Amino acid sequence: MRISVVDVGSKTVRLVVADAQDGIPLPVHTAKWRLRLSEQVRPGGPIPEEAVERLVEAVAAASRTAARWGAAGPLAFATAVVRAAPNRQEVLHAVRARTGVALCTLPGEVEGELTFLGARRWMGWRSGPLALLDIGGGSLEVAFGRGRLPDFVASLPLGANRLTHELFGEQDPPDPERIRALRRRVRHQLRDAAARIRWEGPRTAVATSRTFQQLGRLCGAAPGRQGPFVERQLHCPDLRTAIDRLAALPAAERARLPGISAPRAAQSLAGAVIAHTAMKLTGLDTVTVCPWAIREGVLLRHIEDGPSWWAQVVRHSDEEGAAPPGPVPLRIAAGPH
Repeated sequence: MRISVVDVGSKTVRLVVADAQDGIPLPVHTAKWRLRLSEQVRPGGPIPEEAVERLVEAVAAASRTAARWGAAGPLAFATAVVRAAPNRQEVLHAVRARTGVALCTLPGEVEGELTFLGARRWMGWRSGPLALLDIGGGSLEVAFGRGRLPDFVASLPLGANRLTHELFGEQDPPDPERIRALRRRVRHQLRDAAARIRWEGPRTAVATSRTFQQLGRLCGAAPGRQGPFVERQLHCPDLRTAIDRLAALPAAERARLPGISAPRAAQSLAGAVIAHTAMKLTGLDTVTVCPWAIREGVLLRHIEDGPSWWAQVVRHSDEEGAAPPGPVPLRIAAGPH
């Protein structure tokens, strides 16, 4: 069985085409289209018409690519930048009407659940009680669990792009007081979730997302060209040193540092402060940078729980737009743990 997933993020649209062999999604093709929604949309603001047009074109291209590689219609989702937009439903309807792809949004807690599943499967059962940190453009997900799915998930509005816009503004580089303000924001909003992680006492801690991958490289982890099976770790003291390096440079010069890409250079400092503060608050001195995250989690749930699970995800996304938001179920559909 060949399946595909499309992830609409704050910077890019990413496609993964995978073979589901022995219950494992083995990638056969990946592709990405630069979108840079975060540069055109203020946190919580509407997605402008020109950006919607580019989004439609990128999803259509991803769908055509998946079909060329023999995969059925992709499992397509958009993360925080679309989820938080007031014109979210109009954007989703435009994509569906013009591409035939049922793009949906996932509640932040479900994003955390799926990311945890991807990390759990990558790390294996030997990792024991597992803590997860995931920094996106618009949100931070924190999770803990002993099994296949997490026992606890928190999704907080502490994304690297969001806080760059809200607290740094046009300052490049920002002054020390703005950096302290960002750290205070993270401490305040993460306090309760961090206390839960400390209380649980995880055996293993993992970090996912491009933010953590780039910070890991900046702090001395192996480059991506060495492949996914090289263990990469990020240590709290190294991250503190990296913050000082990033804070001393404007975004254009940060992009020359190891691991920091030009599209993410502007938000790299905020990402480092969020990561360091989260690790300090949760008592995690070291995290393993995990290559599997939400896309792999979506593929795994589809393989393990069947197509009906994704149908319920799409239906839940539609219902969210038709009714006042209520409590979000941790698990969209019941499945074996």
